[in-house]
Amino acid sequence: MVTPPLLRRLLALVAVVMVSSLSLPAVAQQSKEAKESKDAKETKEATTPQQMSFVGVDPNGKKVALSDYAGKTLLVSFFTAGCNLCAHDLKLMREFYLGNAKRNFVLLAVNIDQNKQDFDTYLQLINLAVPKEQRFPIIWRNAAGHKDNFGTIVNQPTHFVINPKGQLVLKREGTFQPNDWDNLWESLGT
Repeated sequence: MVTPPLLRRLLALVAVVMVSSLSLPAVAQQSKEAKESKDAKETKEATTPQQMSFVGVDPNGKKVALSDYAGKTLLVSFFTAGCNLCAHDLKLMREFYLGNAKRNFVLLAVNIDQNKQDFDTYLQLINLAVPKEQRFPIIWRNAAGHKDNFGTIVNQPTHFVINPKGQLVLKREGTFQPNDWDNLWESLGT
């Protein structure tokens, strides 16, 4: 026999389950609307380009500025030395760079490690493992005098495509997607 307090609890549980099942479509709709809003934001960023700026120094102390690459399509990739996904993306980007460097394309890697020793070790590995003609500029974001308006980098890697006018046309947090490569290639023109 079910006691009244237990019966009340069972009825309350049934009521919660029924209300929850009725609100699931609303939650699914809210989730769909949130995704559409995010997609719209990404599209908006792509249709209203932001003017980007950047000044830093390379490992040899030479000044590197975004204005040095005026008239070129630029892929700026923020990474850390110990990030496997970053290493994978940079390998693919190196291949793209080799095939398109003569098409007004520049790849710039920006290391965001907090410890300079991690950055220096990474550079030593690159110098040992990557032929000189396959290297692209790599700088350390935490170096003295570094300034940019790329904002806080939350995900590694994070990539930015900047058009020849210095405007942001794509931001990708995480690995570069297949359609990103297509769009990058198309942005180079003929």
